[in-house]
Amino acid sequence: MVSAAITFHFLFGAGVVAFLPRIHRRFGVPQATAVGAIVLAVGIVGWASVTQPWQLFVAAMFTGAGWVPLGAAGINAIISPWFVNNRPMALAKAYNGASVGGMVFSPLWVALIHRFGFPAASKMVGLVMIAIVLALASRVISRTPADRGQHADGVAPEGLDTKGIASEQKVSAHSELWRSRAFVTLAVAMALGLFAQIGLLSQLFSMMVPIFGAQVSGWIMALATGCGMGGRLVMARLLGIQTNRRYAASASYAIQALGTLLLWMAGLDQLPFIVLGVALFGLGIGNATSLPPLIAQTDFARVDVPRVVARCVAFSQALYAFAPVALAVLLVDGGHGVPSTGIGTHPYFFAVFLVQCLAIVCMLTGRRSRAVHL
Repeated sequence: MVSAAITFHFLFGAGVVAFLPRIHRRFGVPQATAVGAIVLAVGIVGWASVTQPWQLFVAAMFTGAGWVPLGAAGINAIISPWFVNNRPMALAKAYNGASVGGMVFSPLWVALIHRFGFPAASKMVGLVMIAIVLALASRVISRTPADRGQHADGVAPEGLDTKGIASEQKVSAHSELWRSRAFVTLAVAMALGLFAQIGLLSQLFSMMVPIFGAQVSGWIMALATGCGMGGRLVMARLLGIQTNRRYAASASYAIQALGTLLLWMAGLDQLPFIVLGVALFGLGIGNATSLPPLIAQTDFARVDVPRVVARCVAFSQALYAFAPVALAVLLVDGGHGVPSTGIGTHPYFFAVFLVQCLAIVCMLTGRRSRAVHL
């Protein structure tokens, strides 16, 4: 029931994120961000205070909707007015905030819940989050380059005009979005990459614990997070306006697939191969979310980038919500409900590897697409 509520959280958020550009146009980015923090805090308290299982789904509606303005599409909307040429590094540093949050709040939640209880801890975290986000929304996010007499990056844009990289093809209807090869290949590749990524990360820890113990397994998972942050920053330094970002994303997926291949070959029995495989897989964790918005920047007209990013995030979120349960089926031993380890994980890693290869194919299929106006 809890797992179903978590899936509902992602699905409900996917429905909201598809309309995020419209919400931003109607109410403004600062206001949407502030309200998102308040709604998210209400949902957090709801998760900690439910007394009946059905109430989890009500809380999931609040958290699913509230985190949208603070997630990938929301951060892209906040960053975009300020950075064009330097957007890869700006997004990399901004998205790394999520990675730092995961490293900080996992142990912090445990400590707060142990000391004060779950409901009280959720109220404390929710209030602190509201205070910080409201301050940022009013003092930072509300400002634009025009307020300071600047262009994006602090100077006049170079290498990108306001219409996009190449010639435009005007498409008026929203339904035409799914007829664009550039959009479809980007959305499907992002969805497949995150499906494989979340499907593996959701099961890997519990698979390693019986073999290596909780402490060693925890350090291995922390290694994946650290590599994800480092890989995102390295990729940002390598990307330029003229860089083919679809090739870069394909290379990132390929490195992750190589890591999965090592895990597949090792079968969770050889620690050195496991560490190396997790490190290679981790190098692409951050790029899976930060590269698609950067690809959208070069493949689509500037005015359409927010909508393209929002739709890509919504589509991928709706798909990867089912990744943990879908891939977990391959780990059940003989239908007895016993998670597999060692040799029993081969079908699981093969499935992850196959999905990653499909993501590469989708990404490369759209490499010749020209910038379009949707």
